[in-house]
Amino acid sequence: MHTAICDLFGVRYPIVQTGMGYVSGARLTAATSAAGGLGVIGSATMSLAELEAAIRAVKERTPAPFGVNLRADATDARDRVDLLIREGVRVASFALAPKPELIARLKDAGIVVVPSIGARRHAEKVAAWGADAVVVQGGEGGGHTGGVATSLLLPQVVDAVEIPVIAAGGYFDGRGLVAALAYGASGIAMGTRFLLTSDSEVPEAVKRAYLAASVYDTVWTDVLDGLPQRLLRTPFVDRLARAGRARRLARSVRSAAALRRHTGMSWRDMVSEGLSMRRSHELRLSQVLLAANTPALLRSAMVDGRTDLSVMATGQVVGLIDDLPCCAELVERIMEQARDVVARLACPAPAASEERGDAGV
Repeated sequence: MHTAICDLFGVRYPIVQTGMGYVSGARLTAATSAAGGLGVIGSATMSLAELEAAIRAVKERTPAPFGVNLRADATDARDRVDLLIREGVRVASFALAPKPELIARLKDAGIVVVPSIGARRHAEKVAAWGADAVVVQGGEGGGHTGGVATSLLLPQVVDAVEIPVIAAGGYFDGRGLVAALAYGASGIAMGTRFLLTSDSEVPEAVKRAYLAASVYDTVWTDVLDGLPQRLLRTPFVDRLARAGRARRLARSVRSAAALRRHTGMSWRDMVSEGLSMRRSHELRLSQVLLAANTPALLRSAMVDGRTDLSVMATGQVVGLIDDLPCCAELVERIMEQARDVVARLACPAPAASEERGDAGV
């Protein structure tokens, strides 16, 4: 099971824990990396000082390589890159493709650059810009995602680029890892599966809500911030979907105020970041205002444990998960199952007629 990303990241297993805001802090990231995968700090919801503290906390817990997920359009993106360089972080991942200059700066410092994409043309673009690998997330994935299934998007991208491809969206076990490798991927990335571990610091009430969900209990919607994303279906999300635009905008203003209090950002910085998002995502002004919902409402669930007044990003795979193992147990279980699947495919069981010694036709 040793693939190209094992060498690229310096890890034992081709398994990546995605960077999730308010979820993948130091504890989960370190536990994943110590287990042989690649843990990734979700820094989009952290201040620069919080990110620095998280990086140092991971390094105190494990010597294993890890990554940091960054927002390329953040107003302090350059400061965060400088921090990664100073701290010797192995991997920088991005949900939004970084510009060629940013990629070059990271690569010159020896940091592996891994953007996430949802379309073949985006993979081709970042590969041409110098990205070292790419995460391909299909529509089954949680959070902001496209509408094309992983089983269709993955082979398109594998055929289009020569850099390692990591499959995301719908993975939770060893069978999925083998399937992704069969498509030509170099490994898998998982968010929901790592969120639902004992190493995740998400409140227990929120974990129980996830575990109770079926594959039909997610919704792909743009009501939260104007961009399509997959969320756990809850009465709150249903009410948000039924609310008119004026009510959603009013909620966004309140959410922006709450986020400003939590992060210490000035209104000027928030406006600047919103305008940057507008340019990067080609958003309408109303969508920029709605975008303030996402971090505030995610924090309400992932930090405060409020399942009644929050949103919970999730992949459809949530309906197939029914336990909370530690990261070490999860990674070993995935790898053991993957090896069993490969062995079974290499040496299939004899047909019934062969077992009986029938001559056949």
